[in-house]
Order: sequence, then structure tokens, then C-alpha cells
Amino acid sequence: MKSLIAASAALCLVAAPLSADEISETLQSALDAYEEGDNQYALEELEYAKQLLMALKTDALVEFLPDAPEGWTREVNTEMNAALGMMGGGTGAEATYEGDGQKITLTIMADNPMVSGMAGMISNAALLGAKIERVGREKFMVKDKEINGLVDKRILVKASGGTVEAMLKLLETMDFRGLKRFGV
Repeated sequence: MKSLIAASAALCLVAAPLSADEISETLQSALDAYEEGDNQYALEELEYAKQLLMALKTDALVEFLPDAPEGWTREVNTEMNAALGMMGGGTGAEATYEGDGQKITLTIMADNPMVSGMAGMISNAALLGAKIERVGREKFMVKDKEINGLVDKRILVKASGGTVEAMLKLLETMDFRGLKRFGV
């Protein structure tokens, strides 16, 4: 357990310089509790440190949600990761865009076990009565006013609620190359 705590501390210091103080303090508290024999408190501190790290990862993923188009508004869903916890974990970001009489929801889910199932669906879009659209170098499945794409075989990008044209235009503003590097 001590090596797990030390590895977690090292990861935190590299991954989160802005919040490193709170994360480092929490990990040190876990290590201190472990050395004192208080394993329960050590586990609680590790879980809290994990939550802090997930918040940093979520904040980083939110950066890939595009700004609202001119004349539109964007509202970020801050409860996205709570829902992912019930679907096997991972990291997610979501925003709702409103304008031109439309409301589009754009969702990004990374490293969720359910995401990998989308690869088969997208590659067999025609069998499902769907159409494939390209946005840059990425392929997206369009069906029933919903657009789904899988970036780097592990990050689901989903747009729903608006016209296909408006959703594709919004997706065109995303940094998919940067998104491929997310979390690696």
C-alpha cells in the first residue's frame, strides 16, 4: 500500500501543478495515517485524493468543448462525472449550446468501458440505417438527430438535439488532434 501511495503522490505532482498542494497534502496525510496504522483513514484520504485528481482531469476535458458559436450560449454540465460513476467510470464533459432556435448537447466521454462498444456500431453504420459523416479526419455516425464518433478508439464525442448541419458545424470547431492526446 505504501508504494501505491508513493506512486499516487508522484503522479499528482506531475499531473496537477496548480492543485498539487492540496493533493500532495492529502496524499501525505494518507501516508502518515498508514504509518500510524490507521488504514481506514489512509483509504479515505486516498479516495479524496482520487476525487481531486478526477476533478483536474475533468477540467482538462472541458477545455475540448468548443466555445459557443456567435449568437449562441454555452452552459457546461458540472455533474457529468457523477453520472459516469454509475456507468463504469471514466471522465466526461458536457455542454449545452443554445441559439438559432436550437438546443444542442455535446458530450465527451473518455476511458469509459461502455465507449468501446461504439466502435462496432460506427463501423457498421449502414447496417444500422445510419450515415457516416467526416469531420476532419474523424468519422461520425449520424442517426435519428444524433451524431456519435469515437476518437482514438477511447473517447466518445456525441452531439444531439439540433439539426445535423448545426451539430456538424459545432463539431468542426473541436480540436480532435489535441483530444487524442488527452490523458496520455
